Parts: sequence; structure tokens; C-alpha cells
Amino acid sequence: MKVHELRPPKGARKGRKRGGRGTASGYGKTAGRGTKGQNSRSGGGVRPYFEGGQLPLVRRLPHKRGFTNIFRVRYSVVNLDRLAGFRKGSKVGPEALAKAGIIKSPRERVKILGRGELEKPLTISAHKFSASAKEKIEAVGGTVVELE
Repeated sequence: MKVHELRPPKGARKGRKRGGRGTASGYGKTAGRGTKGQNSRSGGGVRPYFEGGQLPLVRRLPHKRGFTNIFRVRYSVVNLDRLAGFRKGSKVGPEALAKAGIIKSPRERVKILGRGELEKPLTISAHKFSASAKEKIEAVGGTVVELE
């Protein structure tokens, strides 16, 4: 037996139901749609949103709909404890952070937060700094450079 000769066993695969193909098929005459009513007609049925005149779920839960601000500026957050691997006095910017694998791309906007401690003075360039991060960086003799 070869791979191209493999077949499922006889009777394992069932054909699709074909309505309206005569009485012998078992799905002739009304074709499994029942008799009369909106769903028995061609093009019948209701649109997905419609709930028979009841206030639809989408309108009953306005607080669940949400809103996406297309002008939102996203920042990659970096805490001070992640900067421990850099050498004393080195310049840390988006390029250096991306090279170290702390952020994904040097084009990302970076915000430095104050979790953890900094032991050595560094020159840190980022788009934003939290007040506590700025305080801790300057306390160990480092400098803060805010980028555009």
C-alpha cells in the first residue's frame, strides 16, 4: 500500500444532505424546511441581529460595545530593575534597549517606570519617565533625557 492509495473505510464519509431532490431522497417536497412560515420561503429567515422585535442584545448592553481611540499613543514600559545589565555610565536609549531584547523595536516609544532600584549612574533616553523613576535615576548620579 502506498500513501496515494489510502482511503477512509467504506461508509466512514457521509455525503451532504441535498434537499429538494425528489421523494426518494427523503428530503423531497418541503426539503426539510417544514410547512409554511417565514423560514420555508426562498430568501426567508431573519437577519442575524433581529430577535423578533425584542430589543437586541447589542442594544441592551451599551456598556459592552466599547470604543477604540485611533489616536492613542502606545508606550513600551520598562522598569528600572530591567536596566541593571547595562554598564556604569553607558547611554541607554531605545536602540540599546532593543539590542538588549528589553523592547521589540528601536522605533517603539519608551516609558521608564520606577519599579526596582538602580545601582549605577546611567544616561537614559526615553519618551516619558514616571516621577519616581526620574527621582531614582538622578539620586544615583544618572541623567534623564526626554526624547520627542
